Amino acid sequence: MPFYQTANVQIYCTESLAALDRLPENLLALTVTSPPYNIGKEYEQVVEQEKYLQWCEEWVNKVYRCTSAAGAFWLNLGYFEWPERAKAIPIAYCLWRRIPFFLLQEVIWHYGAGVSTKRMLCPRNEKFLFYVKDQERYTFNLDAIRDPDVKYPTQKKNGKFKCNPLGKNPGDVWYIPKVTSGENRASKERTPHPAQFPLALIERVVKVSSNHSDLVMDPFMGSGTTALASIRNGRKFIGFEIREDYCRIAADRLEQFQSQSTLAFAVPE
Repeated sequence: MPFYQTANVQIYCTESLAALDRLPENLLALTVTSPPYNIGKEYEQVVEQEKYLQWCEEWVNKVYRCTSAAGAFWLNLGYFEWPERAKAIPIAYCLWRRIPFFLLQEVIWHYGAGVSTKRMLCPRNEKFLFYVKDQERYTFNLDAIRDPDVKYPTQKKNGKFKCNPLGKNPGDVWYIPKVTSGENRASKERTPHPAQFPLALIERVVKVSSNHSDLVMDPFMGSGTTALASIRNGRKFIGFEIREDYCRIAADRLEQFQSQSTLAFAVPE
């Protein structure tokens, strides 16, 4: 039974591998996820590196089976320290030959705050790998995410506007602030989850890689940002999360959104 359910949302408090096996083929329009990085966070148990990569290969293949022909898969992963080889190598690079999706491009999420370092440059970005199932036919709604911040919006050439009136292509480096924590500096959307993505970041992914009423999934749901981004933009959502406290955070966020939406459209007496 779902931990939380509405007409357009199903959240299951369960382990992802078994849950993915129960989904039909070609069901999903989009999967957006960031699984545990195997670096010792409170919500994960560190395992040997090769075992972790095999686990990633297994669940990604299950997502591939469930993804529709025009579907997409956006994957965020952190960094490994590789003894004698690298201080910080992107984990996704270690999975290069293990992922069946077609890699369309790498998108860099850049933010101001970062880890303080003294003997290397401060890391202030994370990578999203934008995969599709069919390299010739996939959903891509560029107009939905165009950047209106254009320097010369009315500039013309041969009588025609040089720039799309909706704005420019936002490119593959996205400048979006992190969800901060701490007294007097915490973001308004901050939850108790220690690795929360900003809503604006995931909403951009949902808008560009899915259509209205499409089904979006996150098999490692965490605080439920993908769920909230999906519902706010007219999509359906299914998600899995092994920790009940995180499921509760996600459900509360969805309930709060639904409540605010109801109030916004209420007819005054």
